Amino acid sequence: MAELTQARLWSMRALFAALCLTVIFWRLLPINFLPRGWAGPDLILTLGCAWVLRRPEYAPAFLIAVMVLLADFLFQRPPGLWAALALMGTETLKSRAPGLRDMGFGPEWLTVSIILVMLTLAERLTLAILLVDQAPLGLSLMQLIGTILAYPLVVLASSLLLGVRKIKPGELDSMRQRA
Repeated sequence: MAELTQARLWSMRALFAALCLTVIFWRLLPINFLPRGWAGPDLILTLGCAWVLRRPEYAPAFLIAVMVLLADFLFQRPPGLWAALALMGTETLKSRAPGLRDMGFGPEWLTVSIILVMLTLAERLTLAILLVDQAPLGLSLMQLIGTILAYPLVVLASSLLLGVRKIKPGELDSMRQRA
């Protein structure tokens, strides 16, 4: 039984990494050679937030940091800034997960939205202080709103298709610890 739970744990971590790599690959595909006038949601961070609130052991901090740092390098963002902010945001959510577990989806979505707004503001403020060129404010707001609106869809897909559901009080997680 312990081998099965360890196998499930590592297979879900591999699935998380594979999903993040798929998102990165999809965004790097040269589908259109003209610059886009819109910014899509940050699905890696959205996936990390959804999984951290449901099964934190499936998306450990190191894996989230590595995936977002890889995205930083490949998307030519300032290396490490968004990765550090994403890590702080997901760890904040992880610490709040037990309190959000008993509530419905509304408070969870609101909490994630607030974290995403704070992360976006922190990134823009840091880049402004360091005098680094940034995307126009409209594109940043578009990405923020898209990410907030994509969160319920990512949660639904994670729950229905991948089986990443919230731990119920008293249930054992994959590490055989009581929730």
